[in-house]
Amino acid sequence: MTFSLRFRAALLSLLILAAFLGVWHLATRGTGTAATMSPEYAKLMGLTATAGKSAMPGPLDVGAKLWEHLRNPFYDNGPNDKGLGIQLAYSIARVGIGYLLAVLVAIPLGFLIGMSPLMSRALDPFIQVLKPISPLAWMPLALYTIKDSGLSAIFVIFICAIWPMLLNTAFGVAAVRKEWINVARTLEVGHLRRAFTVILPAAAPTILTGMRISIGIAWLVIVAAEMLVGGTGIGYFVWNEWNNLSITNVIIAILMIGVVGMILDQILAQCTRLVTFPE
Repeated sequence: MTFSLRFRAALLSLLILAAFLGVWHLATRGTGTAATMSPEYAKLMGLTATAGKSAMPGPLDVGAKLWEHLRNPFYDNGPNDKGLGIQLAYSIARVGIGYLLAVLVAIPLGFLIGMSPLMSRALDPFIQVLKPISPLAWMPLALYTIKDSGLSAIFVIFICAIWPMLLNTAFGVAAVRKEWINVARTLEVGHLRRAFTVILPAAAPTILTGMRISIGIAWLVIVAAEMLVGGTGIGYFVWNEWNNLSITNVIIAILMIGVVGMILDQILAQCTRLVTFPE
């Protein structure tokens, strides 16, 4: 039954993809002569539009360009011409460092808040004030104080990734059944051992759910951050290709951002399944 459901779902997904590509192909076949176009649009899109073709590339154009990128993803022809693999590697490295720093802060602090009602009440006003601030609002302050665009992007990843992990950890720790903790106390299990052998396994699915939310937010934010700081990264690649009016490369970058984001999410989803157990 499960195999049948998966097979039918995969078949339906392929049909939806084929329909989407078909509509895309038909919609980008052409837009008529330049005379029928809006002058502002023709001026914005340059020679491609004024030649009477659609400025939006079709799926075959994108596929051919994507194959070209995949054949040589790590070429380096200077600051503004690097392979897609290099750009993604920079972005993944920044996200990885910022995310790891957030894990190192959020999970111990979330444990403390979850285990101590006093600390929970004391820190709650700070969390409520800092949590709604847009990560990009920190960028000017980070650039001014850190004075390094790459480190500023990592700081923005850190500040945006910390809150879902912190709150989920605190919630997961506070929600551990009191009966389990009382049994550990009855057996005279120490605080530290109780935290690692009773509370952590029980709260692990909730903690990993917070980590999963955080990695998604971090990957969303890095694109905007790299557009601002420039230099390298998939966000900068998107902005640079837009300035070059290469819509094909912009679409490829969007596709790659989605694929990498899905892979990161699925890694943490698999980790969540590994630590989830039936009661």
